[in-house]
Amino acid sequence: MDVLVQRYLDHVRFEKRLAGRTVALYTLDLEKLAAHAAQAGVSLTAVESSHIRRWVAQMHSGGRSGRGIALILSGWRGFYSWLGREGLVASNPVLGVRSPKAGKPLPKALSVDDAVQMASFEAADNHPWLEARDAAMVELLYGGGLRVGELTGLDVYASEVARGWVDLQAGEAHVLGKGSKRRIVPVGAKAVQALQAWLELRASALPVLPGPVVPGATSHAALFIGRNGTRLTAQSIWQRVRQRSLQAGLAAPVHPHMLRHSFASHVLQSSSDLRGVQELLGHANISTTQIYTRLDFQHLAKAYDAAHPRAHLKTGGSGGSK
Repeated sequence: MDVLVQRYLDHVRFEKRLAGRTVALYTLDLEKLAAHAAQAGVSLTAVESSHIRRWVAQMHSGGRSGRGIALILSGWRGFYSWLGREGLVASNPVLGVRSPKAGKPLPKALSVDDAVQMASFEAADNHPWLEARDAAMVELLYGGGLRVGELTGLDVYASEVARGWVDLQAGEAHVLGKGSKRRIVPVGAKAVQALQAWLELRASALPVLPGPVVPGATSHAALFIGRNGTRLTAQSIWQRVRQRSLQAGLAAPVHPHMLRHSFASHVLQSSSDLRGVQELLGHANISTTQIYTRLDFQHLAKAYDAAHPRAHLKTGGSGGSK
């Protein structure tokens, strides 16, 4: 190992007292640096920013992720900072060199069949009011694309202090979204039916309290309540949705935001109306909604691979087609 690398590793191990795992990772990163420098025919103290950029490009083209490259650059940057303090280099060649941007992961969405299976599932072992409540929550999350925070804020009726409410006659949900922006979301027939069933049983879950119920003044105004009659929290809804997805036999647990992703993806697949989906989701910028076009393309690509005869043609050989 290069003597300067060894000196630096001794420095971080004994003087900075970094953890053994961190020192091991630094060792691997600096071994890569030394190998690149040797291949380029330069000493470590003669490395320039152009070298670093070239090596970053090589790592990226070799399949290393942007995050992985960023961690390597961090290790190299620390090494050259130390060399500068030791008076061995005039400048840090890693400063100003950035790793490639990591691609944003696609949001996880259910297939249409899985979403319908979860929405129509009935848990026989649940108490009737609990089953009705959870079914209504899932229908609103998937049928309206609501955020979990918007769902928790819904009240039974409209009032001046209500964050949101559902108008069953109009088939609409009035929600308070991010940035305190209000929007109206259509509520489908299935969700209306589920909400009506829940509201018929909701009173049985409320404890009897003295005095009249003042709209918005107590948790009794909340549309979705727990066993003690208080408004459900976001954490409780996450737990209930996860449990329901597993009870419904889905392969992986589902969280509320996955139902929102599924809503957006399925509406876009059916309508191709990106602006409409943006309004339904309450996105301030169309760029936020555009990620669902990638999901839509992914869906089309899978459909092509599964159904198109040209997707399965073999090339080469006497039996292949060209």
